[in-house]
Amino acid sequence: MRLRMLSAVSLGITLSMPMWLQAKTVNEAASTASNVLCEAASITPISQIQGAGSSSPFVVEGTNESVNELTTRGVVTARADRLYKGFFIQDPLAAGSPLASDGIFVHWGASAPEEIVPGMEVCVTGKVQEYSGFTQINIEQQQKFTLGNHVGELAATPLLVPEGQSLAQALERFEGMKVVLTTASDMKVTRSFSLDYDSYRNNMVLSHQAPLMKATQVYSPLSTDAIALHSANLSNQLVVESDYKAAHGEVPYFSNFNADNGYIRIGDTLTNIEGVIGYSYDQYRLMPTNSINASDFIRNQDRTAAPMIANQGDIRVASFNVLNFFNSEFGGDANPLGHNRGAKVESEMRLQRTKIVNAMAAMNADIIGLMEVENNGFGELSAIQNLVTALNAKLPAELAYQFVEVTDNGGFVGSDAIAVGILYRPSVVTLDGKAKVIPTPEQHLEEGVITRRIGDVKETNPAYHKYQRHSLMQAFMIDEQKLTIVVNHFKSKGSGCVEDWLSFNEESEPVDLQGKCNAFRVSAAKVIGESVKDIEGDVLVIGDLNAYGKEDPLAVLTDYDAALSERVIKTASYTRLNGVEYEATGQVIDKGYGFINLNTQAHGAATYSYSYRGELGNLDHALGNASLAARMVAIEDWHINAVESNLFEYSSKYTGELAKSDNVYSSSDHDPVLIALAYPQAAVSKVKVGEIKQDAGGSLGYLGLLLLLTLCLGRTFRLQNESAHH
Repeated sequence: MRLRMLSAVSLGITLSMPMWLQAKTVNEAASTASNVLCEAASITPISQIQGAGSSSPFVVEGTNESVNELTTRGVVTARADRLYKGFFIQDPLAAGSPLASDGIFVHWGASAPEEIVPGMEVCVTGKVQEYSGFTQINIEQQQKFTLGNHVGELAATPLLVPEGQSLAQALERFEGMKVVLTTASDMKVTRSFSLDYDSYRNNMVLSHQAPLMKATQVYSPLSTDAIALHSANLSNQLVVESDYKAAHGEVPYFSNFNADNGYIRIGDTLTNIEGVIGYSYDQYRLMPTNSINASDFIRNQDRTAAPMIANQGDIRVASFNVLNFFNSEFGGDANPLGHNRGAKVESEMRLQRTKIVNAMAAMNADIIGLMEVENNGFGELSAIQNLVTALNAKLPAELAYQFVEVTDNGGFVGSDAIAVGILYRPSVVTLDGKAKVIPTPEQHLEEGVITRRIGDVKETNPAYHKYQRHSLMQAFMIDEQKLTIVVNHFKSKGSGCVEDWLSFNEESEPVDLQGKCNAFRVSAAKVIGESVKDIEGDVLVIGDLNAYGKEDPLAVLTDYDAALSERVIKTASYTRLNGVEYEATGQVIDKGYGFINLNTQAHGAATYSYSYRGELGNLDHALGNASLAARMVAIEDWHINAVESNLFEYSSKYTGELAKSDNVYSSSDHDPVLIALAYPQAAVSKVKVGEIKQDAGGSLGYLGLLLLLTLCLGRTFRLQNESAHH
């Protein structure tokens, strides 16, 4: 209920019912006004006011309130001084319909008198209103109420969702009531404590039985199943939100919230929290009335110190979006755009680096594809060198990394402030030739070129100049077996492209739920597919594609076939590639490029590496050609970030006095993806002098290389001893 509170006029009242012993008048300044008696003949039970439907039967259709005032009574269960401005009451006898709520909100318009506290009997008279879907008694203008005895606080009613009902249907029955979550409530955290984009308050969201999956992660866009799941998700959310707006970094009902042992993870079952059920911003809300501790969260999938597959396979490849790792403001080289998207103070950059490095060391990958590293070259003062130096300081020489260096374009990968990168262990894999930057499409349209029509009004377009990060391709040799890695970071779903303007979605979510600039990402997928379709040997396409598992860019790279699909997939219009016109008009895709989604192959469609507005899905993917897919031993989304609160990330901008930790959790906003592959001949390292080429990139240093080449430690020795280093 979106309550917009006004000032109030007080009116004193008396009560003359047998159950109201020692009745008293509050607010004697208005005692000259006429009294309203809470007599038995005039009382309408709360359950009758609420009714069994989604709105009160007393509210006149086409309006938001009843014709006449009604009088009802109950026991105060909670005050709401800031969030709703009033108080909640509940019928202690609960003698009404089992399909109707026994609680209701009394809208006061400001903080109610101090005498109105939980456990106090009260009688109120006012019109019944439906305020944005929330049933209430409005006494703001004529505050007709009488207080009785303090009879003690009511016990909370366990919140249960009957079989066959959605959570929203069940919560309608509990609207206005004091409830408690038990294990039988089966309420899972689906968004950890973080910013609510609608109310701009920190809160968290629960769902019934399981966290919510993004519809287009598991079903094709606009399919019957996708539409049904999206609708079900909207009906399966309960926001946990305190009465007052919490200070930055504070969970009002969980005082021991901390990064090491007082955390909240998506998927946890929440129990023992009590509160009243309200409604606002088109969502049901639980306003807590008690405090909880860490033991009230049942961990269904707790933290792990390392991925389960960290020692599986002969080699491992990882994809890791590192959330804008920048060092240019702290002595690093400048980037092409000259601005900083990462940490604003050096201490936070160091914390960010430590968390990332700890995560990468625990992954134990032999090749790591990176996204969102500052695009400031490959010199001694570059961000990627800074990261690798810190990583190698944690590792013995035989496990050290180098980065793949790009020498073209002045050492920059595209022209964005962030770029992709590749790290690798020369003790396990060797470079096969130089890295290749794969330019991705740009979209350019000058102002006033095309039109759209709204009724009789014709509008011309604003200018559009959209870019994507370039991709990076590097071939490796593993005991004479070739593996080509392509690291990608497609355009985000945030700002719109030309196609969004044409479909009137520049300010809203497109109806297909694929986010803005979907056709632009399809264009990037087509370019990547064309770039790798004729490569011999194993090919692995990884990275943040900013598209969920069943969305068009993934379909294009995998198994899409226009002849077997009702969906038409097109690329973006007005695109250029390498400064030359690419596709002036969007082109229909006939067939996908045949890559295999390795996560789907291993685990089915319901996998995830990212959380947005309470829904989980994979933006970070690993796609292999047939020969690569045959080598896969295991794949894991290591859930250290997507399910955690972003308040534990390195930045202190919105976290107040909350203490930070250098643990791996919330080292980014994306989970790393780890793929274990079988290359049996790589079990014994065959690094030889001369195999580490001059164009391989920096980071080991002369001493490290000398130690590595001298030791020539085998893969078996490494596997036996690596656990001691994490």
